[in-house]
Amino acid sequence: MDLTNILGLVAGFLTTVAFIPQVLKIWKSRSAKDVSLKTYLAFAAGVALWMVFGILKGEVPIVLWNAVTLLLAGAIVAMKVKFG
Repeated sequence: MDLTNILGLVAGFLTTVAFIPQVLKIWKSRSAKDVSLKTYLAFAAGVALWMVFGILKGEVPIVLWNAVTLLLAGAIVAMKVKFG
């Protein structure tokens, strides 16, 4: 594995795990009233497109971390819909 892929994996890891505290906070409080649904829907769509881009380019770090980020953003969207 070259330095470029390592950099991509580390960057993706850091930007992805940044969403975990938000997911946990919404889950524990059962409230997402201060979360913008439109923002997270747009963000999730962008992440999905980045994942497709990564697939088309054959870039594992882009595919991996955008897939995980999409799951986390999707969880936030689902909890926003459920908890308001």
